[in-house]
Amino acid sequence: MDVITLLLGYFIIMNLIGFALMGIDKYRAKKRSFRIPEATLFIVAIIGGSIGSIIGMYAFRHKTRHWYFVYGMPFILLLQIIFFIFLLNAPFEISIL
Repeated sequence: MDVITLLLGYFIIMNLIGFALMGIDKYRAKKRSFRIPEATLFIVAIIGGSIGSIIGMYAFRHKTRHWYFVYGMPFILLLQIIFFIFLLNAPFEISIL
């Protein structure tokens, strides 16, 4: 398996997790049950689940009244896009092990 396939699989899984966590937290909010900490939602977005978190945020209408989610999640996504563009255009070769 090559590196691109592994990274693609990782980001697909992280985005599915981000989407699911938004749905689970919304469900728990309606049931007044134990909630997922906001820090956890942001950590999942930072480590690669930002697209899924954003989609889940609007699909479940969850956390859309909190400015730090409305602006923070897209900001995280923007930083990730800039980081990957930098990596793709890097003048050096990146090797894993």
